[in-house]
Amino acid sequence: MKILITGATGFIGKALVAELIQQDFNISIAVRQKTSLFPAEVKQFVVGNFESNPDFSTSLTEVDCIIHVAGKAHIIDKAQASVLDEFRNINTELTLNLAKQAIAAKVQRFIFLSSIGVNGNQNNQPFLEIDTPNPQEPYAVSKYEAEQGLLKLAKNSSLEVVIIRPPLVYGNNAPGNFGRLIQWAGAKIIFPLPLGAVNNVRSLIAIDNLVSFIITCTLHPKAANEIFIISDDDNLSTTQLLKKISMAFNKKHCYFLFPSVG
Repeated sequence: MKILITGATGFIGKALVAELIQQDFNISIAVRQKTSLFPAEVKQFVVGNFESNPDFSTSLTEVDCIIHVAGKAHIIDKAQASVLDEFRNINTELTLNLAKQAIAAKVQRFIFLSSIGVNGNQNNQPFLEIDTPNPQEPYAVSKYEAEQGLLKLAKNSSLEVVIIRPPLVYGNNAPGNFGRLIQWAGAKIIFPLPLGAVNNVRSLIAIDNLVSFIITCTLHPKAANEIFIISDDDNLSTTQLLKKISMAFNKKHCYFLFPSVG
């Protein structure tokens, strides 16, 4: 099986490439510019700026499966005219442009890394694949619109689409909020936090578990045209998560109750 990966230089992409190499897959990557992160056996196709709907055709020759990890998760300047439009440019338009080129190249399967945010920000019960989508943030909206476009393309072509909605992904060198938690837990001085009464529960997934599931989806016949919500077995509150990270650094955690007013 020949696999093409986008977003290979990111947190998830690097772990995915490393495991695919370990398992002797034939892999190539589509990148903005050449990178020295990977061994020579990983063939690189430089397609330029992802924001300009690049031509992927050269990279798609004889490809069986695309794993589309590339995406925009953060926008620094939120005062601009349309944050949603900027998210759409990468998360929606780039995704559908690549999928259309995949159809033309007769690629069999397209795996899209979406977000649990498509289901919503919070729920009293665990989110399910059959729930009515309820994206609240521009990022999640752009991912949902990409999902809808992919499913429509799959319905009208031979392309098999697999959609994965992971929660927060954690692991060594994780970016974003989890990375900030690690920086806090590993700091020389840890300040007490008013989280003693926080009982929120959220799902997480380890990077190794996510990578394993993605690879399973490249091969499993029943993954075709399905949407998957996945997570680790254990759900944690913010306080429990911080305690576990602190323990990993052999740090003493200090959380106090902050009484409500009223």
